Amino acid sequence: MATSAVHVKREILAEPAAVWKVITDLDNAPKVMANIVKVERLEGEGYEVGVKWRETRRMFGKEETEEMWVAAIDELRSTTVAAEMGSTTYRTVFRCEPSSLGTTLHVDFSADTGNSSLGQRLAWAVFGKMGMKATEKALVQDLDDIAKAAEHSKR
Repeated sequence: MATSAVHVKREILAEPAAVWKVITDLDNAPKVMANIVKVERLEGEGYEVGVKWRETRRMFGKEETEEMWVAAIDELRSTTVAAEMGSTTYRTVFRCEPSSLGTTLHVDFSADTGNSSLGQRLAWAVFGKMGMKATEKALVQDLDDIAKAAEHSKR
């Protein structure tokens, strides 16, 4: 079993409630996040555990679509979004911490390859680091987009 992880954070000049509103607004995500092309709800309304959607993102110069779902919520503090592709489980945890400037938003992304085959483990060994670097870059862009929307909403 191999797990790869990325952590990014950003100070946002808005209260945690404003940041929370942006990160949990699935329907407006394509308007807020530059890398999200579209979101198609599959199950559920609003933002609660079990809500599922199909998200299309621009990654590596092309569009990729993944089914995702809300796996956990600690209202106004943290939420976990999960996805699976083959034998790999992806988890993205967003944490809003009050700060002197407003909110520190932490994002922790992990990819757990579970009981993968030898070929899959070799692919992770060769391409995993490059993929996680690209993921980190995408997450930093997401943080910038979230900050812009949350800071704008308080005006």
